[in-house]
Amino acid sequence: MKIEEKLSEMIKIETVSEIGKSNIEKFERFQDKLRELFPLTFRTVEFNSFDGALLLRWKGMDSSKRPLVLMSHQDVVEATGEWIHGPFSGDIADGAVWGRGTVDTKGSLCAIFEAVERLIGEGYTPEMDVYISSSSSEEISGDGAVLSVKYLKERNIRPALVLDEGGMIKSEPLKGAKGRFAMMGTLEKGTCNFRFVARGKGGHASAPGKNTPLVRLGKFMAECEKHDPFTARMNDTTIEMFRRLGKHTSGVMGFVLRHAKVLSPLLNKALPKINTLATAMIKTTLAFTTAGGSNGLNVLPERAYVTGNSRVIQHEDADYTENKLRQVAAKYDIEVETIMKHSSCPVVDHNGKMFKFVENAIVSNFPGVIPTPYAMTGGTDGRHFSEICENVIRFAPLEINEQQYQSIHGLNENIGIECLEPGVAFYQNIIRDLYHQ
Repeated sequence: MKIEEKLSEMIKIETVSEIGKSNIEKFERFQDKLRELFPLTFRTVEFNSFDGALLLRWKGMDSSKRPLVLMSHQDVVEATGEWIHGPFSGDIADGAVWGRGTVDTKGSLCAIFEAVERLIGEGYTPEMDVYISSSSSEEISGDGAVLSVKYLKERNIRPALVLDEGGMIKSEPLKGAKGRFAMMGTLEKGTCNFRFVARGKGGHASAPGKNTPLVRLGKFMAECEKHDPFTARMNDTTIEMFRRLGKHTSGVMGFVLRHAKVLSPLLNKALPKINTLATAMIKTTLAFTTAGGSNGLNVLPERAYVTGNSRVIQHEDADYTENKLRQVAAKYDIEVETIMKHSSCPVVDHNGKMFKFVENAIVSNFPGVIPTPYAMTGGTDGRHFSEICENVIRFAPLEINEQQYQSIHGLNENIGIECLEPGVAFYQNIIRDLYHQ
């Protein structure tokens, strides 16, 4: 069976994860399909499962060596709206495989399994242990990866390298940067969720007082947007990313990018005004996401709330973020409830041996592609592995175009067939070459 056909079969099994719902049956069906598609792998590996999260161990010749972990999650987000091809059709058409999860992240999961399946078929045994880690709850920040890390930590297993989802290969990741770039996530921001609560006396809406709960919440949100409580500061990862992109960017923009380190004070002030994505790479962000008030159109709420999702940069940890928001909220008599709070992950050294190893593998497998570190604004399961590995690199070796990039969590998600075989070859070379650098 061709690899695109295998991916198609994986897409046909709906694996949407939902908060508060047991999803174990659908993931068991998905894993049965994996056994069918990759029989040699499942006959060879040691199998562990934590509430649907897979942790497979392919035993190497020397288990005393620090192992390799290859990651990509099984679960996907919901698929609403009108699709050209059904979101769980797995259609193969127009040179692509279509459906929810093709990019995020069953495409890379398929490439990982296919790489291992082929190597086992060749009679190959890795020099070190190789783990495949695949959570069933990444999209809902579940505990699959947490339990996998706990399992490894209890056995004093510290991987030499962890490769998870994150950046991919894409043309012109920043407007004006000409070329194909492999975006290697080395910095992952922390995540905090807060509930901001305003209380009042309630009553009939026909005779409202001043500064009712919703009004105070509105003033609070307006201040956070107008007078941002967080500070932008260029970091080493973004400076290096700009430097590499700048080599392939002409004009004034290219000059600025190439000299980002010297121009940091200027960029700290300018970027928040001109580029939201670049800004998110150098500062803590806050987005208001949900809200609630009274249930009656003519009733003043006794309690109203909004929630805020904050992505925390390295120079301002989660405690700092919470304290700054409490200070602003206090002006409007608003309570702050912490739903979740995690600081950012340790940053992977882009001058380090493992980064250089993955960088060289990219150059060897993808001629003409330019590797670059970058600061991830979203979250991954890889953050949990930072506890036991200093080299957690967020990169999936698949090349996507702008439409495919925009389709992540959106409509018409699809992945080009031609990018799958190079992805398999990349993972095979990572497995073969880890201890032959």
